[in-house]
Amino acid sequence: MAITEQHRIGSGFGARSTVDEVVDGVDLTGKTVLVTGGYSGLGKEATVALARAGAQVVVPARRVEAARKALCDIDNAEVAELDLADLDSVRVFSERFLDTGRTLDVIIANAGVMAYPRRHVGPGWEAHFAINHLGHFALVNRLRPALARSGARVVAVASSGHFLSDIRWNDLHFSRDYDPWRAYGQSKTANALFATHLDAIGAGAGINAYSVHPGSILTPLQRHIARAEQLAQGWIGSDGSQAEGFKTPAQGAATAVWAATAAPLAGYGGAYCQDCDVAEVATDDDMLVGGVKPWAVDSAAAARLWTLSSELTGLDSFSG
Repeated sequence: MAITEQHRIGSGFGARSTVDEVVDGVDLTGKTVLVTGGYSGLGKEATVALARAGAQVVVPARRVEAARKALCDIDNAEVAELDLADLDSVRVFSERFLDTGRTLDVIIANAGVMAYPRRHVGPGWEAHFAINHLGHFALVNRLRPALARSGARVVAVASSGHFLSDIRWNDLHFSRDYDPWRAYGQSKTANALFATHLDAIGAGAGINAYSVHPGSILTPLQRHIARAEQLAQGWIGSDGSQAEGFKTPAQGAATAVWAATAAPLAGYGGAYCQDCDVAEVATDDDMLVGGVKPWAVDSAAAARLWTLSSELTGLDSFSG
């Protein structure tokens, strides 16, 4: 198993760093950044910080009016319709963006679902895998012509949830024994593997890719998880307060924004990051400690997943 080099690089930031801290002194004037789901939770924190640093932020959203309302005070943020569960929607959004002739300096693949009730979309794809992974795979491939020729970055928001499942090569879409947490875990492993292979085939064109674990944060992402389960998991107290050790949304969004902008990270393409630094390889199964499981940064598995995703979506604008 060949895995991406994973070791801390001494970024100067940590688990409690915020989005504003990691962009302090970073000038993004003239840069265009796309943040899926950039109007809610961690995505909104990223959008606000990136816009404050001077970037023009494009926010594709399934709920367009809700997104516009959430971002109405951000002058350099714009909203356009996109449903990651619908590849026709991905195509239409991408074609409209490409028609403008604009370039993209950063894509943050942030939108996603967690512990979703059993659901299949498109041609029978399991919803977590389809939305969290395949929708973003299609979007990045569609937008390939817009990615800046030098220095562009793609950041896939993964999770320590990848501890819960490697890729289920023989039953990707859970034709039997559906488990929402394993489905979520598989999709997060897919996010990390996507970044691993995208960097391998895109680096020659000046495109680097990274995956990130935001940490433990309560946001609208947990909307499908009952209060009783959140209590049982220890995420909240009996009064509904967030558990000690959880991050604020501004801290949770920091690692993705750091990965999108930090100059020292340029030499670590394909890395899985957490707490605003490159993560170490996980030595146990404690998801709160985190780190990355070898299966999520395995180059052979990443190439296999890329080929499979290309076959499923009919897209591959980076190879060949």
